Amino acid sequence: MKTKADLFLPKNLEEEIISHCKEIYPYEACGILAGKDGIVQKVFKMTNIDKSNVSYMMDPGEQFAVMKEMRKEVLEMTAIYHSHPHTDAYPSLKDINLAFYEDSLYVIVSLIQEEPVIRAFTIKEGIVEESKILIIA
Repeated sequence: MKTKADLFLPKNLEEEIISHCKEIYPYEACGILAGKDGIVQKVFKMTNIDKSNVSYMMDPGEQFAVMKEMRKEVLEMTAIYHSHPHTDAYPSLKDINLAFYEDSLYVIVSLIQEEPVIRAFTIKEGIVEESKILIIA
């Protein structure tokens, strides 16, 4: 029986995301996940120009370069990720208000527990719904 998932995340890329989030701690880390058909193939670590533990803003120049590279590699933006260094892995009001990419998933990594928690959400017109992540080999 095939498992229904909205995002297929290879274990090594999950580890790369978590490592990035820990590296940027106590600030929020952020980045873009690229792939096809919901399968993440590449992690683009971005600079959080807010340098904040409660918000993130990707460097526009980096974001433009990543979008150009994804187009060149024929990849889609499957998700935008960021960390919550001191809160649960659930979108904050600011996250909801700044969710401009309705076709993208929003992945949040919480670092408040010893073992990081990673969850994904759709955010459309202010409505948050959890999506299923399947970690694959």
